[in-house]
Amino acid sequence: MSDRKVIFIAFAIEDESQRNLLKGQSLNTRSPFEYIDMSVREAYESDWKEKVRTRIRRSDGVIALVSRNSTNSTGQNWELECAREENKKLLGIWAYSNDRTNLAGISTKEWNWDTIANFIDSC
Repeated sequence: MSDRKVIFIAFAIEDESQRNLLKGQSLNTRSPFEYIDMSVREAYESDWKEKVRTRIRRSDGVIALVSRNSTNSTGQNWELECAREENKKLLGIWAYSNDRTNLAGISTKEWNWDTIANFIDSC
């Protein structure tokens, strides 16, 4: 992959450790993908939706870490709706091997380098 891609990671705050693993995986020198993380670790105190929308607009695509926590995460669900409104490519990755939660309108796949690299390359 020659060009760095800007990818927004949407995740439920309860799954922050999985988001950290995904970020760490991208830093591995043998990783077949590279991206600039635009995720929001903490909700902004004011105007957070507009700030998140700006980050999503600047992103080439959005990866959603999907888990049972996603179904009740108002922040993550808003981010995903925003990504759709902004016509961003969207990929769901199951955050845990034993959790196959599905979110409406999201194509969710197993977490592996090839899947993530192919998505990022397609953005």
